Amino acid sequence: MAGKITFTIIKPGAVSHEYIGPILKIINENGFHIAGLKMVGLRRRQAEKFYAIHKDKPFYNSLIEFMISGPIVVAALEKENAVEEYRKLIGSTNPEKAAEGTIRKLFAESMERNAVHGSDSDENAQNEVKFFFSEIEIFSISENSIF
Repeated sequence: MAGKITFTIIKPGAVSHEYIGPILKIINENGFHIAGLKMVGLRRRQAEKFYAIHKDKPFYNSLIEFMISGPIVVAALEKENAVEEYRKLIGSTNPEKAAEGTIRKLFAESMERNAVHGSDSDENAQNEVKFFFSEIEIFSISENSIF
């Protein structure tokens, strides 16, 4: 079922500042079910594959360096209209332009170190969950999971 799942990454800067708990609390308080959650360390090749869409952009190399600089927390989130609702909750990529109360306004250090990643489409959400969670993990995420 399209629209009921999204994916997030709590990025290394937010993890190192110990914002995992506050970010997850906001996610949960806004009606998202945390269907899968784990802390991982990205290897360079994994980060390059995940962010391949940005390969030709000027920020690509610094993004890769940042994403492999420390642990991240990845999560599959469930809610009606999940992608759109989560995009509203996280706010603009540029925290200076993000609405008050959004995750990026509250926790981002800068545009490049913007605290969290959020899927930008239903298709990408599915692909991103599959990138970070094995078939066994996806199966056991939730009895009512859309997978």
